[in-house]
Amino acid sequence: MLWVKSLHIVFVASWFAGLFYLPRIYVNLAMVPPESVAERERLILMARKLLRFTTLLAVPALAFGLWLWLGYGIGRGPASSGNGWMHAKLAVVVLVIGYHHACGRVLATFVAQRNIRSHRWYRFFNEVPVLLLLAAVVLVVVKPF
Repeated sequence: MLWVKSLHIVFVASWFAGLFYLPRIYVNLAMVPPESVAERERLILMARKLLRFTTLLAVPALAFGLWLWLGYGIGRGPASSGNGWMHAKLAVVVLVIGYHHACGRVLATFVAQRNIRSHRWYRFFNEVPVLLLLAAVVLVVVKPF
């Protein structure tokens, strides 16, 4: 079980590293002047590659997490029996998957040249994975309920 847990932690950390950096690329893309075609294309290429790599990291992170939950029974059972933290963590995982999907949608708007948001908006968007990771770690380590 410790091997599975270790691999889960490594892949989650790697997945989040991508989710931390990808929106930074969006901040830069939102600041590119319309005449800077080469800069825009370079940033879109970087974002595409990072999104693809980050998606590849998410798959084993989720698989190892499911293995821990379903295979080893970590956090299984009703919330009333002290497993409420896992129910909340699973909700956070769903939010992270949604954020990851949203990153893909944002990239599609940049590729289609339909971005309507400012670099300031993307700076706030960039903070979401920090809050999600904080919530997940607190739930797993502290197990507040």
